[in-house]
Amino acid sequence: MALGDPWVHLRMCSTCGYIGCCDSSKNKHATQHHRASGHPLARSVEPGETWVWCYIDRVMLE
Repeated sequence: MALGDPWVHLRMCSTCGYIGCCDSSKNKHATQHHRASGHPLARSVEPGETWVWCYIDRVMLE
């Protein structure tokens, strides 16, 4: 939002709680966080969504 770009969906790092935008957004902050930190799991913080994404195995966990 600070960059003037709209977010699409938000993801939360399961290790540290960092909140970043999903890969459908321009800047892909959640994936950038994974690459910089090595933290493997991020969950959706969208209402009604309960899944977790594993960056290491590239699979969705429900």
